[in-house]
Amino acid sequence: MTSSKHVPWWVKAAGAVAVVTALLIGALRFSLVPGLGDVFGEETRDRSGPALLESLQDISRYDAATGNFQVVVDLEKDTGFLPDALRGTRTLYIGAGSVDAYVDLGRLGEDDVTVDESRTSASLRLPRAELGRPALDPDRSYAVSKQRGLLDRLGDLFSDNPNSERAVQQLAVRHIAEAAEESRLTVRAEENTTRMLQGLLRSLGFEKVSVSYGS
Repeated sequence: MTSSKHVPWWVKAAGAVAVVTALLIGALRFSLVPGLGDVFGEETRDRSGPALLESLQDISRYDAATGNFQVVVDLEKDTGFLPDALRGTRTLYIGAGSVDAYVDLGRLGEDDVTVDESRTSASLRLPRAELGRPALDPDRSYAVSKQRGLLDRLGDLFSDNPNSERAVQQLAVRHIAEAAEESRLTVRAEENTTRMLQGLLRSLGFEKVSVSYGS
């Protein structure tokens, strides 16, 4: 057996450096040394380029109502002939977003607005209210839990998938859109649009203002 006194000095030095490095990493990881995180901590820099204007679009619609929705998405993906513990994922996701209901006033034609000769009565026929695209709020949407099989966890070690939550986000948007369709959001939008136009035209001197919806 070789005695420790015959071990070269550089081997001892390398071993000491390795031990100190391991202790520093462990202390940083588990916050055993106060203030050490400030020395070796991460610094975030935003190196994004300026936003580029791609297009301009005139909007003639009146956003008359907004619905706020929240949905719990439970998405599970299985692989045939393999147990979930080995291959498969299950994500529980809270999706929060909003949907606007609007009336497109730009679709009004000359025949859709009627004013009597005394300019005291007006009749307007507007298109039906429509729903806009759901907008998912990233500040209020988050993954509650993620369960992954062993093979999926190993795959995450060797690859970085920035779209790992895209599937549940798209599913949340779809469910929010369905909830908006089933709600009375468009009815509320038409009621608000009617009140807005009646108040506007009455302030211009019209005594009677009739608003209807339909093609």
